[in-house]
Amino acid sequence: MAKTMRRAAGLVSALLLVSGLAWGQAAERPFLHPLFSDDMVLQRDIACPVWGWAKAGETVNVSVDGKTVEGQADATGRWLVKVGPCPAGGPHEVTIAGSETVTLRNVLFGDVWICSGQSNMQWGLWGVNNSQEEIAAANHPQIRLFSVPNVVGFEPQDLVAGQWQVCSPQTVGGFTAVGYFFGRKLNEDLEVPIGLINSSWGGTIAEAWVSGEALKTMPDFAPAVDALQKLVADQAKLQATWEQQMDAWWAANDPGSAAGASWADPGLDTTAWKPINIPCRWEEGGLPDFDGVAWLRRVIDLPEGWQGKTATLHLGPIDDRDTTFVNGVKVGALDAWDKPRDYALPADLLKTGPNTIAVRVLDTGGGGGIYGQADQLKLEAADGATLALAGEWRCVAAKPMAECTPQPQRLESNPNQVSVLYNAMIAPLVPFGIKGAIWYQGESNAGRAEQYARLLPTLIQDWRDRFGVGEFPVFIVQLANFLAVDDVPKDDAWPNLRWSQWLTTRALPNVGMACTIDIGDAADIHPRNKQDVGLRLALAALGTTYGQDIEYSGPVYKAMAVEGGKAYLTFDHLGGGLVVKGEKLDGFAVAGEDKQFVWADAAVEGDTVVVSSPQVTTPAVVRYAWGNNPVCNLYNQAGLPAVPFATDK
Repeated sequence: MAKTMRRAAGLVSALLLVSGLAWGQAAERPFLHPLFSDDMVLQRDIACPVWGWAKAGETVNVSVDGKTVEGQADATGRWLVKVGPCPAGGPHEVTIAGSETVTLRNVLFGDVWICSGQSNMQWGLWGVNNSQEEIAAANHPQIRLFSVPNVVGFEPQDLVAGQWQVCSPQTVGGFTAVGYFFGRKLNEDLEVPIGLINSSWGGTIAEAWVSGEALKTMPDFAPAVDALQKLVADQAKLQATWEQQMDAWWAANDPGSAAGASWADPGLDTTAWKPINIPCRWEEGGLPDFDGVAWLRRVIDLPEGWQGKTATLHLGPIDDRDTTFVNGVKVGALDAWDKPRDYALPADLLKTGPNTIAVRVLDTGGGGGIYGQADQLKLEAADGATLALAGEWRCVAAKPMAECTPQPQRLESNPNQVSVLYNAMIAPLVPFGIKGAIWYQGESNAGRAEQYARLLPTLIQDWRDRFGVGEFPVFIVQLANFLAVDDVPKDDAWPNLRWSQWLTTRALPNVGMACTIDIGDAADIHPRNKQDVGLRLALAALGTTYGQDIEYSGPVYKAMAVEGGKAYLTFDHLGGGLVVKGEKLDGFAVAGEDKQFVWADAAVEGDTVVVSSPQVTTPAVVRYAWGNNPVCNLYNQAGLPAVPFATDK
């Protein structure tokens, strides 16, 4: 996928990670945790924790409008006082008194929601449909915003930088749009203050958001957690040997880099490799649903005048990690999905006639390959002459990610490592009083659906255990439609990931979902309609957590009966009745016991969908909206889309 908005942590991260320790461990802890500031929202109707650090044994008093609760710092200096329960409302003054005295003003009690995930959650209000109008109208003094900086941590951290802000046109532009639209709807309907904590990072994998302790309960991730902890314990050794470790990993996991093999060799026969038109995501150009190691090659014919001159090879961005060779010589490597590749070539490397460019690519999730703009791909001589490199290359899948061993981990600002975002972006929030969480992530785990069906419940249970407010509600955004429409029924990666998201709502209590199968963008993994995403999340919360008598979900498959060569499907969440948006019902595929799926004829008969095909005499399996970008149009009277399903899953 396009890992747009995955940012390097930059200077802040560099400061936090001095000597392998983050700010919470390396610096003196403050009297009051930075989560507590003017303009904040504290969770209503619970005993709400307030905490910080003082001298061991020191008494600290926390007062809300003159009502005081006393606490004492423990042997480590940490103090924690619980205030309330307090009803929704405000503004209030909160005074914390000990060795220091701090007074927080314009504090509201209401409902606090964590907004987390990858880029579609991180996506700011500035990037949505009608953004100027939305921002100009975002004057909501009872909605308060807190943004957690993008930082990694190699052990759980205590502190987080940030400041609560009142929602206004001046503060909302860069804030999570999905979170904002969710919170706006809740504030409008409930008339209570809403606090939104944005802790999201584009392009990140789910396992980065889970504690190491919880991940160790999953055999899939326990070795990676152990490896990371071992490396952190010996940072100096890691930094000195990382390149050697990575070379060994390539040799063990990439057939093109194994001993005695070199797929960068200009003499290699690549006639069996697939042609691919570069630039493109390789999923769209010949390697569908592939994550792992692949090679891309192009032979260019250089005229007289290039030999003996320095040049620069421009390849645009490559997703994620590349190692690039020219005529068998390594000329550069970069582990950054969104950075253009510009590699200097020495004067003795190029020659008149055929020259071979070979690029080894490792893609750990979502889209992969050389994906920039055509004009970014070129060979540029020192005298300004250029040769275009866009067009037909050849590619081969070397090894899928699922068959690779865990990569060596480097102590740097790489968010796609086990537990590092939990450590730096969730742990510092614990045990802040919250109402619940919304989660928009999964693109970076597409291709690992079976694992995700176990990983996402692990994440949710991990967070619930940490925050200590019970089985708080979590609402998931099911992945939107994206990529090309399938010409024949397929078992693509994205519908399987969506199914894992749906299964999570059945695996744990108080987990809901917003289906967005109809509001994506085939050409953009970041659809601009975030309004409906936030609205559907809010409907799920209003209809469950808040107990309102509303329809909050589209039709959900319940049961199938087969009679007379037809499948009869029934649904929950009819919302007043089934609706077909269009001339005929689309999106259904049917198969017999042989699992050979064909597009089906489908029609609504009352509260039932009848599915059949002349090619399938006895239906055994029915799937609906089962594709990366399905053509589907079943809704209920509430205007909500039917949830994709497969009766054989």
